[in-house]
Amino acid sequence: MFYTTRYNSPIGLLTIAADETHIIGLWIEGQKYFAAGLPENYADTKKTPALIQAEDWLSRYFAKEMPSPAELPLAPAGSAFQQAVWRRLCAIPYGEVTTYKAVATDIAQELGRASMSAQAVGGAVGRNPISIIIPCHRVIGSDGSLTGYAGGLSVKRMLLELEGSGTGGKTPAPQEK
Repeated sequence: MFYTTRYNSPIGLLTIAADETHIIGLWIEGQKYFAAGLPENYADTKKTPALIQAEDWLSRYFAKEMPSPAELPLAPAGSAFQQAVWRRLCAIPYGEVTTYKAVATDIAQELGRASMSAQAVGGAVGRNPISIIIPCHRVIGSDGSLTGYAGGLSVKRMLLELEGSGTGGKTPAPQEK
């Protein structure tokens, strides 16, 4: 069985989904792919340990306490390629950004390939079912521009500014590998 709860955040209403032990989704109200992958059989009536942990994590995140995704039992559903991209996103430190190109380079190396399409990585980043916790908002364009975010670019900007990654709506150029 899967359960959901709502969390009022500084960026708007969030929906968190979990089973008894794992977080399977976190979506910003109205975002692209909202509740994608959430099975039909879910209830809003039970606070599982995973939901309680996610709420605590979010409270600490919005209080700028820099919690790590590794603190939570995450179980996003996706292809092996998507899973690899999402693991890489979890390694982006709080307050830092990287590029789709840098993530593609890392994934190519992990898969033993000479190269990887930044667009393919972008597709996987965009389908991240656990927004904020799996920090897809920390991935930007190679030119430092804010590009694509399922929750909207204004939300991406707010999250980066909360983390100290952006000032005045501008995001510093990322460090390429």
